[in-house]
Amino acid sequence: MDFESKIYPQIGGYGRYNRIVTIFSWFPNFAVTLNLFCDVFYTLTPESFRCKPDPSLLPSGFLLSNLSKQAYLNFTIPWDKEGGLSHCELYKYSSNYTNITENIPRERVPCTKGWDYAKPAGLQSNFVTEWNLVCGDYWKIPLQHICFMTGWILGYILLGTICDWLGRRRALLMSVSLSGLLGVAVCVSNSPVAFLLLRLSQGAMLAGVFLSSYIARLEVCDPPHRLMVSMVSGFFAMFAELLLPGLAVVCSDWPVLQAVATVPLLLLISYWCCSSVFPESPRWLLATGQIPQAKKSLQIFAVQNGVCLGEELFPAENLLSEMDTAYGEDSETEYHSVLELRHTRVIWRNGLILGLTLFIGTGIQYCFTRNLHSYSTHFYFSYFLRVLTGALACIFLCLTVDRFGRRGILLLVAIATGLSSLLLLALTQYLRGGLVLVLSVVGLLSSQALALLSVFFASEVLPTVVRGGALGLVMSAGCVGMAASSLMELQNNSGYFLHHVIFASFAVLSILCIMLLPESKRKPLPDSLKDGECQRRPPLFLSRADRDSLPLLRTTRAPASEYNPDNYARLVSATKKMLAKDTLPFKMVAVTPPHQTLLRPHAVISGTQGGGRGLENRGLHGGSS
Repeated sequence: MDFESKIYPQIGGYGRYNRIVTIFSWFPNFAVTLNLFCDVFYTLTPESFRCKPDPSLLPSGFLLSNLSKQAYLNFTIPWDKEGGLSHCELYKYSSNYTNITENIPRERVPCTKGWDYAKPAGLQSNFVTEWNLVCGDYWKIPLQHICFMTGWILGYILLGTICDWLGRRRALLMSVSLSGLLGVAVCVSNSPVAFLLLRLSQGAMLAGVFLSSYIARLEVCDPPHRLMVSMVSGFFAMFAELLLPGLAVVCSDWPVLQAVATVPLLLLISYWCCSSVFPESPRWLLATGQIPQAKKSLQIFAVQNGVCLGEELFPAENLLSEMDTAYGEDSETEYHSVLELRHTRVIWRNGLILGLTLFIGTGIQYCFTRNLHSYSTHFYFSYFLRVLTGALACIFLCLTVDRFGRRGILLLVAIATGLSSLLLLALTQYLRGGLVLVLSVVGLLSSQALALLSVFFASEVLPTVVRGGALGLVMSAGCVGMAASSLMELQNNSGYFLHHVIFASFAVLSILCIMLLPESKRKPLPDSLKDGECQRRPPLFLSRADRDSLPLLRTTRAPASEYNPDNYARLVSATKKMLAKDTLPFKMVAVTPPHQTLLRPHAVISGTQGGGRGLENRGLHGGSS
């Protein structure tokens, strides 16, 4: 049974209860974003830091009282090439010198007593300052981000499959519970290794929370509301990003900020008790053949939306009777996995293309934000500018995607992303700072729109039976793009130019690939693998209305059959129900007289004679012919 056309209208459509479920599906997005972007503040290196002076490295006759503070720092810490005090070295003097006015021989050595840090953005202490991850240990910071993204990749793949096997509700509750517990454990981590492993595990659970809530929200909406509902969830995420700097200032220390960010996850555990605010997706139950559970879920939706599905005399208007006829009593539950996509052609191609566009949209943002640093090195400038462009990208998609289609807008933002990247790559040294800023902002906005629309588009074209696992694979490609920026930082940005060239080339390649995608605007979600394979790409440009489109040879076709399997199924269901009743409103009894025959003898003889004459006439006519 088609869910949008036959089931959805009979349970109230996008009614009051569907809206309530949608609202409660937005809160997990807020909690996940809060924990995701905490990592930015945890791993932020302070703008200025220097070695702590070590008195053991100074001459034995040195007296601190003879020098001012700045002179003392100049005496103990060398200056680097950029004109500031060195971040990683100290002066070491020979201990047998007593006269410090003469030119004393000295050598540079690494820091021995730790570092003095300026205040990081918002926090007084973070992952970097607590364990001194600077200078020789700076590589542990991008490594932590890579491990965090690795957790997200594993979570999208594994928990996406669990979404298809156990359901959206169970996957969400399991992910929320484990991510909350792991968030509490991160607060008490006492070493960089423990922090890294716990954040990796929490990232995997956060991916499950985001994926399960995203899919469940999509599957309770009708086609006209799908885009707006998904974009509003993006505004919830951006509100969390705007709130995070203020929370960092209030919390001051990173364990306190981690505890505050974990509180929304712990509150989401209340969904265990309130099953009505986040029910299981009835679409998934029907697609997997769980008919009894699907009936219960549909009854809940219908009752909450004010629609009665009780037993009626005419089962043509009864949804439950139609389901009995359509699925039967011997229907078996059937689960699917993403491994079955090997035997498909259209589904895996759509997923591969949208995974590529998401990979480009997330990975190329590093190129644009790095150009912003050349305009202003202040942390909050690039942070809030990125949040602003994300909000503008959501607004742009809300205004254009339902009007011009998913594929057309995806093609437009891919072109804008590739063009901005190529211009910055070729002309940065010839452009003024203002033009570089404008191109960077345009590229950042278009790349964020590309990432948002790729996720939404993929969720619409992938079938319900494998939507969790397949969408998880697509979104894991986006995490790979985010981890690519950390790979550049791990090499101290030595491969930045190659990174920019690769992503600019991929952006140009994606323009050609997007032409192969179908259009999902105002169309029902595919439920089975067969539905996903039936999607075809429309022409990019509509043909003119006055153009002759008649075939060269006109063929005569037989009139379409008037047989309607739905009406026949309803008739069978009605007949079964009427026969099952013990009492009938009336009975017809036919009484035939015992001695009365159905035909009179002379009538039989006349009919026989008439038949003989007919045969004679046919014989005569045949002979004459």
